[in-house]
Amino acid sequence: CFLSLQKREISNFDYLMYLNTLAGRSYNDYMQYPVFPWVLADYHSETLNLSNPHTFRDLSKPMGAQTVERKHKFIQRFNEVEKNLSAQCHYCTHYSSAIIVASYLVRMEPFTQTFCSLQGGSFDVADRMFHSVKSTWESASRDNMSDVRELIPEFFYLPEFLTNANHFELGCMQDGTVLGDVQLPPWADGDPHKFILLHRQALESDYVSAHLHRWIDLIFGHKQHGSAAVEAVNTYHPYFYGDKMDLNNIKDPLIKSTILGFISNFGQIPKQV
Repeated sequence: CFLSLQKREISNFDYLMYLNTLAGRSYNDYMQYPVFPWVLADYHSETLNLSNPHTFRDLSKPMGAQTVERKHKFIQRFNEVEKNLSAQCHYCTHYSSAIIVASYLVRMEPFTQTFCSLQGGSFDVADRMFHSVKSTWESASRDNMSDVRELIPEFFYLPEFLTNANHFELGCMQDGTVLGDVQLPPWADGDPHKFILLHRQALESDYVSAHLHRWIDLIFGHKQHGSAAVEAVNTYHPYFYGDKMDLNNIKDPLIKSTILGFISNFGQIPKQV
């Protein structure tokens, strides 16, 4: 399959779906939903230039290391092992979880009800809801130390999830903005279909095709854990590595329940392929 990718016989999208399936990720499990990369870093330009390398996210680095300052902060956390952490790691949050999936798709059923259920029966505070592609990128790549989320496949084929066609009352932000449709980058001209078209073109671009294997190493490959992960600033709380923990040998039911709850709520590293 990798040779087919190199020869451009299959798309980058299809190859990523193939890897997700091999790693046990499925649309049927919000806790192990297919994970896709942020591929762009330009959500402010009027036009999208796919021939400019600066248009793209650095696929060789995890979301926690997209800026030098942010990377150093996570390395410092790893080295210091803060008092409130139970294990040495760079990240205590995950790039894919049930709540991340439901928050992206909250404007569509059945994800609306799933999101509300995970939130205790109601929508989240409006300012924390998924409302802007640009703001979400800035949060996950630069601003928020507890946000390292990646994307889901729908960002590359489903414009409907970006519109509030069901007219859900999602709340009002502190600046007075009423939440409705997702705010799109200027280059999308306010059109979800154009956003998906250009975003998919970006995924299939020459730049992403030449660098996608580096992101695959981080998520599915040899930089997923161990010394290579430490060097790549890509280690997560041990509970996220569900397949590396032998739950059958944990006798304390409270500890086992805690681990299972952690995985359920905060995500799980894909199986290494």
